[in-house]
Amino acid sequence: MAATIIAVVVTLVIAVPVSAIIATNLHERKIEKLIGDADKKAKEITEKAEKAAEDLKREKLLEIKEESINQKNEIEREARDRRAEAQRLERRAQQKEEAADKKAEQVERREQSCADREAELARQKEKIARLNEDRVRELERISGLTSEQAKEYLLKIVEDDVKHESALMIKEYESRAKEEADKKAREYVVNAIQRCAADHVSETTISVVQLPGDEMKGRIIGREGRNIRTLETLTGVDLIIDDTPEAVVLSGFDPVRREVARIALEKLIVDGRIHPAKIEEMVEKARKEVDQMIREEGEAACLECGVPNVHPELVKLLGRMKLRTSYGQNVLKHSIEVSILSGLLASEIGLDVRLAKRAGLLHDIGKAVDHELEGSHIQLGADLCRKYKESAIVINAVEAHHGDVEPTSLIACIVQAADTISAARPGARRETLDAYTNRLKQLEDITNSFKGVEKSFAIQAGREVRVMVVPEQVTDADMIIMARDIARRIEDEMEYPGQIKVNIVRESRVTDFAK
Repeated sequence: MAATIIAVVVTLVIAVPVSAIIATNLHERKIEKLIGDADKKAKEITEKAEKAAEDLKREKLLEIKEESINQKNEIEREARDRRAEAQRLERRAQQKEEAADKKAEQVERREQSCADREAELARQKEKIARLNEDRVRELERISGLTSEQAKEYLLKIVEDDVKHESALMIKEYESRAKEEADKKAREYVVNAIQRCAADHVSETTISVVQLPGDEMKGRIIGREGRNIRTLETLTGVDLIIDDTPEAVVLSGFDPVRREVARIALEKLIVDGRIHPAKIEEMVEKARKEVDQMIREEGEAACLECGVPNVHPELVKLLGRMKLRTSYGQNVLKHSIEVSILSGLLASEIGLDVRLAKRAGLLHDIGKAVDHELEGSHIQLGADLCRKYKESAIVINAVEAHHGDVEPTSLIACIVQAADTISAARPGARRETLDAYTNRLKQLEDITNSFKGVEKSFAIQAGREVRVMVVPEQVTDADMIIMARDIARRIEDEMEYPGQIKVNIVRESRVTDFAK
């Protein structure tokens, strides 16, 4: 048994190393085979890669060669084009040089020709001067006049001819311009007047208060006249109580004070209790009512004309114009009418309608304070507009609406026209007899002051002046210029509604006797 185990152990001891050696040999042969296969595959892959690289190299060389050939062709083509362009430019430069040479030759020939002509002209001028001197001496000998006298005579003839022709041309151009301007102006004015509906009646400020009975006069006067003195002191208005039945006359230069007195007196008459304390209470109430009425009238005027953003102080002044009249025409209604007419005329010729309305509404704003401050209503109105930041166009329209200042915009001219339309329409204003006669006398005095006027007549209520001239002193050509001068002087020196027509009459009469 032991021997068997020993034999087995010996066998194992011998077999294990032998097996290991055999296994190692087999493994080495297998590894060598794998290495050989790998070397073979690597060699095949390397050969394929070298072949592919060679093919790629040949392709790239071909592409580079082809591209270089194309670039060479392109460069050669550009070189040919540039040579052709250079040759063309060279030919053009040569042609221009030849043309310049020809022109230079022509200029030289012309200069030479001009020099020859100048020399010839100088000789001719000398010859003409000598001939002219001979002619002048001969003319002086024949006519018996010196050259200066003859020159003056010729200038007089030429001056008369030019004066006559210029007068005819002025007359023709003026007639054409007037026809066209009258046609357009008539169209615009008629359209504006037709679209502006205004009352054609003049107004007067109410200064008479009706009484329920004559016994009320004594109550108004009061004991020892204390009531009437209190009322006059508080309002600044004189109360005239005379023999007029059931009426008291209020007299005062301030229309606002007169209106306060009228309202206060009417309230006292209605209340029946007339004493100093009650008078003071009623006057205060009347003053507040008048202030409220003035503000409302100003706001209503702005609303009616469509003029927004007017300064509150200007609105109050507009309301005060409700109590003012000019030649019997209510100043506020006149301003509203001028504003509407200005807007209509502005729309006809494509101007700013809102600005024209604003200028028309404010053009007489100075009349609201002209009895309180120094200066004309034009200057006062312009100062008020500057004070309350109105635009320069509105200020110029206020200053220029009576021609005191030159208008700087068409809107100022429109306000002038609208003011004239509103003032000159039938029934708008009344004029005192003295002012009317003075205007006619001034019109005749202006025309009579011109040289050559024999007599003149103001006719058609001052809307036309007829001038009779001395025919020996005034020619037909002079009449045209005289008519213009008379019209300009009337415009500069007179104020009048509408327009004045100037007619000049020249009549020549020849008388002889048959014996």
